Amino acid sequence: MSTEEQRLAPLREKIDSLDAQILDLLTQRAKAAQEVGHVKGGFSSPVFRPERERQVVARLQGINQGPLLPDGIAAIWREVMSACRALEARQTIAYLGPVGTFSEQAAQTYFGHSIAGLPCNSLDEVFKAVDKGAAQFGVVPVENSSEGAISRTLDLLLDSPMQISGEVVLPIRHHLLSKDGSLNGITTVCAHAQALAQCQQWLSQHAPQLQRQAVSSNAEAARMAAADPSLAAIAGDPAQVAYGLQVVASQIQDDPHNRTRFVVIGNYLCQPTGRDQTSLVLSVDNQPGAVHRLLEPLAKHGVSMNRFESRPARKGTWEYHFYIDVAGHADDEKVAKALEELKNTAAFYKKLGSYPHSAI
Repeated sequence: MSTEEQRLAPLREKIDSLDAQILDLLTQRAKAAQEVGHVKGGFSSPVFRPERERQVVARLQGINQGPLLPDGIAAIWREVMSACRALEARQTIAYLGPVGTFSEQAAQTYFGHSIAGLPCNSLDEVFKAVDKGAAQFGVVPVENSSEGAISRTLDLLLDSPMQISGEVVLPIRHHLLSKDGSLNGITTVCAHAQALAQCQQWLSQHAPQLQRQAVSSNAEAARMAAADPSLAAIAGDPAQVAYGLQVVASQIQDDPHNRTRFVVIGNYLCQPTGRDQTSLVLSVDNQPGAVHRLLEPLAKHGVSMNRFESRPARKGTWEYHFYIDVAGHADDEKVAKALEELKNTAAFYKKLGSYPHSAI
């Protein structure tokens, strides 16, 4: 046995022993979670409570003394809670498909991997799946740091009875992919329109000869590229793995800090956690100073506004809906007072949900 092996052997034995202890503790935790499930079942309580899971992770991060980083703690316990939750009832989560999209990655990042994914062909179908009970929750993109709001999602949030019960922000890393990892014989690059826009400078500089074709999703582009040697795709790591493609060039997004924010939709109403956000849709009468007067209650009660987005009201006139995110839960005292005044001021008012604010 080499000197290296001699030094590693006792450390490996220690790790094996610790792993056995961890497994025993995880088994005990799973049994306790099953008991919780039995109690909740008697009261028809929901299986998944995002605010409770957020509090569990935050508490552990607070007592963590290292060397594990906070993100590592969150990732580990997300999967532990996901696996324990599945013992009670495996949650079906709808997302924009096919398999390999960033939406699927967002769903797994938020709920863990112990879920039943339901890929949908469109954002409309995601909302329908949740509304009809085919899925307990849906995950949909709402805005990108480079290209702005996802208009169809905003329209669906306006018209749907679904509530937002969570959010997740993903770093978006686009790769240029092909079957053999080269551009030999490639004539066209396919991707979602947003991805093409997010990579347009790179494409113009490094692959100006390629035609650009917008498709329904980056994963669909990857599926097409896997079947057609004349096509390349812009997609992320999940799609590359799912469709067996090779990287021609990695991280070709024009903005190195490119991120997409996703929201979780369903029928669940989150309780306050102390670090929440409330999303609203408002409109005002077309009068001078109307928008200023609309927002006065927020300033009056010291409520911070995190986001302000306008969208045409689709009435054939120059009217707009305003999508606003404010810091705090609707049940927080100062937020509740501000929202009550907003209801009286706005020509249209809809609360989309109060939910734990993403850590990113």
